[in-house]
Amino acid sequence: FFAALFGGTPSQISGPTGPMTVVMAAIFVEYSGAPGLAFAVIIMGGLFQIIFGWLRLGSFISLVPFTVISGFMSGIGVIIIILQLAPLFGHAAGGSGVIGGLMQLPSVLADIKWDAALVGLGVLLVVWVTPSRIARILPPPLLALVAGTLVVTYYLPGVSVLGEIPTGFPKISLPSLSLDQLPGMVGWALVLAFLGSIDSLLTSLVADSVTRTHHLSNRELFGQGIGNVVAGLFGGIPGAGATMRTLVNVRSGGRTPVSGMIHALILLAIVLGLGPLASHIPHTVLAGILIKVGIDIIDWGYIRRAPRAPRSGVVIMAMVLGLTVFVDLIVAFATGMIAASLLFMKRMTDLQLQSVRATGTEGWDDGGPPLGADEEAILENCEDAIVLYHFGGPISFGAAKGIAREFKLDEHRRALVLDFSDVPMIDTTGAFAVDDILEKAGDMGAAAFIAGLRPPVASVLERLGVLDRFDPARLCPTRLEALQAASRLIHAPAGDA
Repeated sequence: FFAALFGGTPSQISGPTGPMTVVMAAIFVEYSGAPGLAFAVIIMGGLFQIIFGWLRLGSFISLVPFTVISGFMSGIGVIIIILQLAPLFGHAAGGSGVIGGLMQLPSVLADIKWDAALVGLGVLLVVWVTPSRIARILPPPLLALVAGTLVVTYYLPGVSVLGEIPTGFPKISLPSLSLDQLPGMVGWALVLAFLGSIDSLLTSLVADSVTRTHHLSNRELFGQGIGNVVAGLFGGIPGAGATMRTLVNVRSGGRTPVSGMIHALILLAIVLGLGPLASHIPHTVLAGILIKVGIDIIDWGYIRRAPRAPRSGVVIMAMVLGLTVFVDLIVAFATGMIAASLLFMKRMTDLQLQSVRATGTEGWDDGGPPLGADEEAILENCEDAIVLYHFGGPISFGAAKGIAREFKLDEHRRALVLDFSDVPMIDTTGAFAVDDILEKAGDMGAAAFIAGLRPPVASVLERLGVLDRFDPARLCPTRLEALQAASRLIHAPAGDA
């Protein structure tokens, strides 16, 4: 309720999720003798999430590529379908996770409970073909839920239902602290905070892609943090944005925080006394509704475009889909992000290397920066004694080694001019690559000049000591001035040089 009220994703449904519950189980084992410490960890985790939102760390989630989101969504859709096939045909879900569901499938298909299967398939048909004019008034999943439950209750009593649901309201559980245990508690709280934040913001991205809206990442972290603080106070399991529940909400027409709050209030009503009503809902009815949700979640638009889409993107999407289904959602996300980042760095590295031009090479004529008449005259007058290198973009760690490797200087060159006019930034590895170039030039007896250093680039080179052994007189504001200085050096008498 509080995550929906204060959060930044209008359609988000929050609650205990698989990753959060697994970590919380380990925390309960760690503090089995003092549950108050475990609940204190939950509250601390919520406070850390609030701090993350205040520090605006949620904004980084916008850097997730579409192919990762697409594979993530489609994988969740496949998971839902696989896990609901056994209940759809009248069997209890067996095994553990997707693998267990797939291993159970042959025996399920060999022994279909046709009374349950007909109800489930009927529910699936209702949610699929309900006319839009009716759907605007009564959501098809709700219509199918009520109709399917009534049919089973009055005509097919042998179909399995949810059964008894525990009721009761938890009492406020005051947390406790122990100075001896505090470092470990902070560590566990950070794990909960990071995991809950990633889990929630991933769900926010998936909701955005379905609703064509944009969530507020930092506000979402703030809302999730408040929700977990309240959960800890009531002795509850920490939660996060639940992807499957959120997508069910979206497909049912939920678009505002009110849907998340109503979801919480209905759960509250069930545990306070309406459990007997919900206990009559058949498993096959829920399975039919969820299979339609799973089908809708799969990113069919991208799958249809896959034959024409860039192969690298398709591979990343398929990899994330497979890992989501067969391994873990967080592992799938992390692997997809790493693969997409490495691919992006490879492309940026290639572009950075292509942007390096040297006079006297074919590369300069093919896309090199145009030289002014005075600059061309200086280079011709010096008869190849000067080599000019132009860097056309940022110099990062990905391209640093390639730049140093491409640098060529022979004994005929007496001066080297490095043109940084078009370099907006340089990182540490790139700075050391420049240092290697300057050192090679010095070893070969060539005087080095640097032109057009921008303040951010100059600051990095100065802080790393690259310019310490560099004559300040050879730092020139423009390329022309650097060439003029190099020309004067070459034409100076031997004693003056």
